[in-house]
Amino acid sequence: MMAEGPANDGPGEVAVMMFWHSGGWSFGQVALMGVVMIVFLGLLIWVAYALVTGTSRRPRSAPGERSGSAAEILDERLARGEIDAEQHRRLQGLITSGHASTGSGRREP
Repeated sequence: MMAEGPANDGPGEVAVMMFWHSGGWSFGQVALMGVVMIVFLGLLIWVAYALVTGTSRRPRSAPGERSGSAAEILDERLARGEIDAEQHRRLQGLITSGHASTGSGRREP
């Protein structure tokens, strides 16, 4: 793309060649830019979602938090030595019969 005349001799000739067709983009370049932008925005949205849901989820059981059935908790207490075998048998009987008592000895309704 060389122009005729003395005004375009020298550095101006290089500038026209360097920017391919006066700076116009082809359809493929515009399409590629759009696809890359959509992928990048999708990645940003996914990272934001992962951070929000990851920090709002609670672990199934945190340390010191008890989970499980009453019988499992009772067995764990016996294994840790918090209660003796007699207390375990008594409390196991209460669990299987469906009755619970409070610490004062009164039955709950």
